[in-house]
Amino acid sequence: MATLRQLRTRVASISNIQRVTNAMQMVAAAKMRRAQDAIEAARPYAQQLDAVLGNLQKSIDPEENPLFRERSAERVALVVVTADRGLCGAFNGSICRRVQNELDEYAGKNVELVTVGRKGYNYFRNRDVSIDTNYGEVFRQLEFAKAAEIAQGLTARFIGGEIDRVLLVFSEFRSVAQQIPVVQQLLPILPKQEEGDAERDVDYIFEPSPEALLDTLVPRHVNFQVWRALLEVNAGFFAAQMTAMDNATKNAGELLDELTREMNKVRQSSITLELMDIIGGAEAVA
Repeated sequence: MATLRQLRTRVASISNIQRVTNAMQMVAAAKMRRAQDAIEAARPYAQQLDAVLGNLQKSIDPEENPLFRERSAERVALVVVTADRGLCGAFNGSICRRVQNELDEYAGKNVELVTVGRKGYNYFRNRDVSIDTNYGEVFRQLEFAKAAEIAQGLTARFIGGEIDRVLLVFSEFRSVAQQIPVVQQLLPILPKQEEGDAERDVDYIFEPSPEALLDTLVPRHVNFQVWRALLEVNAGFFAAQMTAMDNATKNAGELLDELTREMNKVRQSSITLELMDIIGGAEAVA
């Protein structure tokens, strides 16, 4: 059994840890709210851009634009978007496991791994998986320019024929308690099909021409899809960290209660032994 001094030391240590986890929870909650506002503000733009692209695709031959051309997926680029930091439960691990499933599915193909975020890079590097490109410290100062840089590099390689398909793997922010790892095809761009398209077909008149609009909107669409993935992961990370730190704070409180009870038992035992020694001494003198 631990001594009273050892128990007091453990109680003091756990109390300090509880204060740290509680502070991290509050910081993560504040940052998560800002990140959630950013992703909720970006989603309507992404939906409207998808709708415009869908209407433009119906007006021209998609094969005229290189980013719409389907090819046999012999060379695949997997873009893994994870956070730079941990202390967020299974958030990063679930994304990496989803990537591992994709690697198994494309076994026998020429698969390139592109990591965005330090945790994904460390996960696959420690498992001796070849990483072709790494974008580190993206989330230290999250900017659209960084997403555009990543997207433009992938686009140039796709148009140049170096890769046949680009897949984004990230965690989609559904709610504070739910972040779901998803795989989204970035390139080639898939045609958008919605329910009831046949009844809602409208002959739009575009100015300038649909081809000119696509030349402008398609690169913007690719850039924004990468940006949306970064925003989703950023919001999901802070939500997962907030939940993990809340659980850690509660667990520390439960452990403190248990140690306090044990410490009281040890103190009571020591008091009882001292009283017995006093009584025994008194009886011996008498």
